[in-house]
Amino acid sequence: MTAKEKLIVALDVNTVTRALELFDQLRDVVGMFKIGSQLFTAAGPDIARQVIARGGSVFLDLKFHDIPNTVAAAGIEAARLGVSIFNVHASGGAEMMKRTAEAVSDAASREGLSRPKIIGVTLLTSLDGQALKHLGIDAESGSFVSNLARVADESGLDGIVASAQEIKIVREAVSRPDSLIVTPGIRSSSDRGDDQRRTMSAAEAIRAGADYLVVGRPILNAPDPAQSAQRIVEEIAKTLNL
Repeated sequence: MTAKEKLIVALDVNTVTRALELFDQLRDVVGMFKIGSQLFTAAGPDIARQVIARGGSVFLDLKFHDIPNTVAAAGIEAARLGVSIFNVHASGGAEMMKRTAEAVSDAASREGLSRPKIIGVTLLTSLDGQALKHLGIDAESGSFVSNLARVADESGLDGIVASAQEIKIVREAVSRPDSLIVTPGIRSSSDRGDDQRRTMSAAEAIRAGADYLVVGRPILNAPDPAQSAQRIVEEIAKTLNL
């Protein structure tokens, strides 16, 4: 992939108008756009259709987590929307992930759809070992992520969502060398961490082996979002010697 294709911008806004404004500003600079819970709840699935119709690629970040039949059905609808990637919570279990991967593949083949990549969410970047203990989970964040990544890989998912600090752990946990790693919580050295605790810069994440970087606030809140995105793309390119 090119440096541009590795950057996903999170359209974490609350209106279609603002989302499409950002899309128009960034479409020539970045490779993909993430539509998450806020925008999807405000605008519905049509915002994904609009971005795709305008030539954009979509990462649908709804983190499906339910009984296997429900998540598999939702995955089929994501494929019908035309998204490039969608995610599920790996903590939903092996059966949920396996049935979703199989159902999406079958539907894509049967209906002539482009099959989206399905990736598993391990541990949210807002959580750490202390937060796990508070939830009653007696595991360090690294071992927790490693176990979920292994189960997701064995269940047929195409990749993992993991913080930059756990990329090496995920690579060691999964058996397929082509398994994708999508890394959120990317910041520059001058950015505040906000509510995300396990973060790294774009260069650090790429050096660690991330395939895609998800960036939201550092771009969305910049005076010039396109310029901010371009700086990150250049950082990625420099790190990859492109």
